Amino acid sequence: MTIKLAFAGTGWVSKVHARAAKLLPQVELYAVVNHRCESMQSFANEFDIPRTFTDLDDLLSDGGADALVVGTPNALHAPQTMAALRHGMHVLVEKPMALNASEANAMWAASVESGALLMLAHNWRFHEEVKWLRAQIQSGRLGDIVRTHGFSIHMDWGPSGWFTRKDLAGGGALADMGVHAIDTARFLLGDPLPKSVFARTGTHYIESDVDDTAELIITWQDETYSHLEAGWWQPYAGGAEAAAGVYGTLGYGSIFPTRLKLRHPDGEIEMVDAGYPFPRQADSVHAMYERQMAYFIGCIEQDIQPSPGGTEGWVNMRIIDAAYQSSQSGQVVEI
Repeated sequence: MTIKLAFAGTGWVSKVHARAAKLLPQVELYAVVNHRCESMQSFANEFDIPRTFTDLDDLLSDGGADALVVGTPNALHAPQTMAALRHGMHVLVEKPMALNASEANAMWAASVESGALLMLAHNWRFHEEVKWLRAQIQSGRLGDIVRTHGFSIHMDWGPSGWFTRKDLAGGGALADMGVHAIDTARFLLGDPLPKSVFARTGTHYIESDVDDTAELIITWQDETYSHLEAGWWQPYAGGAEAAAGVYGTLGYGSIFPTRLKLRHPDGEIEMVDAGYPFPRQADSVHAMYERQMAYFIGCIEQDIQPSPGGTEGWVNMRIIDAAYQSSQSGQVVEI
């Protein structure tokens, strides 16, 4: 079975996905869509893609692609994803899922109605160190979980272009980076549903109508809570991108560095090193994208609903919407 894969968007993340897809023998890189002909042709040449389209409707009319990777500005995620799903094309869409939870819900509904699969590119779920800590939590080694702390920060740099335009991005550092911290916390905790959000956002380091600084506290339905930080151009970061700490009644676990500190009943403290190099190696980041793409293709081959799928993406967008609402009101927002 050959799966013909198309790409909407030709930026950095689309190239990462294309490199991952080229490693899979059952995948044919079939087409690329972009309104800028020069970058589209460059992308096609780099990845030996035979078909180019300046409009997604032309790709859909062509009818040859089985699946689409959506790596365009956030404002295009919902319309492009829903159009592809309604044509029976499976979709892997970049984070954040959409501009808001309402759009995310419509995307999820389009997947359910069409029967085509929808997957969210919450890539840190596929990092081996994140998966290791989740397994330790699930095994009970940390006891009952009390709280988590997470970071998703660009220190001394940040994006430009459409990322800093509210009409195209929906939000700033919270939507771009904070969604990583949110989804990593949910994954580690077993995907709990949110109960409430309290947040502060601001624009302190760039001239833009979106935020470059965000901090939020999410209380989950089981009363566990997560304190998360996101930002661009921050002068300091308390942890690497997607770094997290998990506090349990029997100890503490972290990723980046990835290890445990366990307290035994007799008072003895045990340090458990997961054995991964720190700082995190660049090849481990590439590997998570490769695992993510292999998983997406496997879901198509086996007709299995992906996780993270529409549900996970929609819940994350509800949290982001609530965080912006909380920042504006100064109040806790119940979900």
